[in-house]
Amino acid sequence: MTRRAASADTRETDDGSGAVRRLAPHARRFLARRSGVLVRLALWSLAETGQAFLVGQGVARAVDQGFLAGDTRRGLLWLTVALVAVLLGAPVIRGVFAELAGLTEPLRDGLVRHAVDRSLGSAAAGGPGGTDRAAVSRLTNQVEIARDSFAGLVLTLRSFVFTAAGALLGLLSLHPSLLVVVLPPLSLGLGLFLVTLRPMAAAQRRALAADEALGDHAARSRAALRDLTACGTGPAAARRGAELIEDAAAAARVLAGWAAVRTAALGVAGHLPVLALLLAVPWLRGRGVTAGALLGAFTYLVQSLLPALHTLMTALGAAGSRLLVVLDRIIGPERPEPRPERTRAAEPERAGGLGSVRALAATRTEPALAAAPRPAPGAGGGAVTARATAAIPGPGDDAPDRGGRPADRARTAAVELRSVTLSYGVRAEPVLDSLDLCVAPGEHLAVVGPSGIGKSTLTRLVAGTLAPSGGEVRVDGREVTGRPPAELAALRVLVPQEAYVFSGTLSDNLTYLRPGASRADLDAAVDALGLWPLVERLGGLGAPVRPAELSHGERQLVALTRAWVSPAPLLLLDEATCHLDPAAEARAEEALARRPGTLLVVAHRLSSAVRADRVLVLDGTDAVCGTHDEVLDRSPLYRDLTGHWQGGPACRR
Repeated sequence: MTRRAASADTRETDDGSGAVRRLAPHARRFLARRSGVLVRLALWSLAETGQAFLVGQGVARAVDQGFLAGDTRRGLLWLTVALVAVLLGAPVIRGVFAELAGLTEPLRDGLVRHAVDRSLGSAAAGGPGGTDRAAVSRLTNQVEIARDSFAGLVLTLRSFVFTAAGALLGLLSLHPSLLVVVLPPLSLGLGLFLVTLRPMAAAQRRALAADEALGDHAARSRAALRDLTACGTGPAAARRGAELIEDAAAAARVLAGWAAVRTAALGVAGHLPVLALLLAVPWLRGRGVTAGALLGAFTYLVQSLLPALHTLMTALGAAGSRLLVVLDRIIGPERPEPRPERTRAAEPERAGGLGSVRALAATRTEPALAAAPRPAPGAGGGAVTARATAAIPGPGDDAPDRGGRPADRARTAAVELRSVTLSYGVRAEPVLDSLDLCVAPGEHLAVVGPSGIGKSTLTRLVAGTLAPSGGEVRVDGREVTGRPPAELAALRVLVPQEAYVFSGTLSDNLTYLRPGASRADLDAAVDALGLWPLVERLGGLGAPVRPAELSHGERQLVALTRAWVSPAPLLLLDEATCHLDPAAEARAEEALARRPGTLLVVAHRLSSAVRADRVLVLDGTDAVCGTHDEVLDRSPLYRDLTGHWQGGPACRR
């Protein structure tokens, strides 16, 4: 969906009007069933009206009838009345909170029941995606937000209405002219605030949506970081991230603008009445307003009316928006997860903002896939240390490759490491230390070793996504460190353990690295990797893929098939079959081994090592390379690992 279409779809509800219309019937039914609670709450609030009225009256009469009249005793008596009115506010508030529970707790219980019913209904229906992933959030965080926001709104609205009524009645009783001075700026500020409610709500929603989009893109990019780097699509993801950052910044600027208007409204309503009253003192005195009435008016403004108004504005601006959004999410219509569109224009959004698949893949070159014959079992190989390297076929070893052409590239190693050292810090122990390694074109090498020994580090070095601390890494005779992502993508494909599958069609996923692949190429890849059951279940190669609905093993099969289709001559599998069963793993590795090119596999099972032409064992102090039988004879660690894989001790042959 394009941005313009999305904005058109949300125009109705962006300012909250749609949510208000949806929630209004529920609110009326809820309040109608609790009329008794509302009546009792109103009675307690009437006491608050009397309290506000008496405070200003006590101050005014203490001045006019007491101190200015020379009757100090009467003045103190009226001040005592004002003090008692203030102290009586405590039991009033206690009674208000006691009745408030009769509204908030039923609201919470009803929201919990509704959320549970919706979640169970969704699970029973067995719709796409299985269970409702947002149910826990609705049952805990969102319900509590709704209860707290509702309680705050009831308190502030009740307090403002009854306190304002008491204060305005007090001003009217002191002198009607006081209302003429106070009401205009008060109404102006309140009106300005009410005008900002809708655009402020719209700005808040847009800012929230922009922030969620940016967070979602960051999470997707982080999860697919190795794929993005290996496939050369990192710059496109960075550009998309920059666009989302700009969108979020623009939304934040709009929100800040409306926040400034709201601050101005608070200033007008909170300070202008006091300033107007001060400026109007000569005029009021000329109309017979006494000094005590003026002090009482200031008391009404400063102690009752303006604090209640400020609290109301703050609550409506914050708690009101939260309550509207949360209630609409819990009891409003269900929002199905967006399904991928089939239009070409929608591809960048379908991919989670990681760029257009075809546009990016079209920039990659397709190198020749010539490969030399694999070394025969038992041939060449030795310890991979700083002093010895595996043999590369010499000039006289040329033989036809799988395509029937002379293997004129056989003199160049498919992978070559020259005294490579890597450490993650100046004083840190090196993960790899002066490692030399040569892998011939067309060879199948398995890398084994205990967890954390550096197997994934080795694949990242070969892929060019990690720079060595020392030494040189070459792929197809070219140094990979510092090479542009597009050139790296043409040399190798790295398939990590967490397979990257994006929202789009299955065909888009499989041709991600080779947009020009024919239908025959895709059929051959699907047949070789055993992907037909998934293709048929989804509805064909043109069917949309929703990554969340695929198992870990299915995602790995899609990523492996994509690698098979890729034109890159080197495949790097970093435990990329760990979620497959042994039979599926064997079929996938054998298919990738038959593919023209070189295969380097971080072994997950013993069978992976046995299938390889050679095995590289990393043990932290030395490295041993050779055939399975040779390494079994020369490496105690490999014998231990073999015994672990087989469930018992391994014997030398």
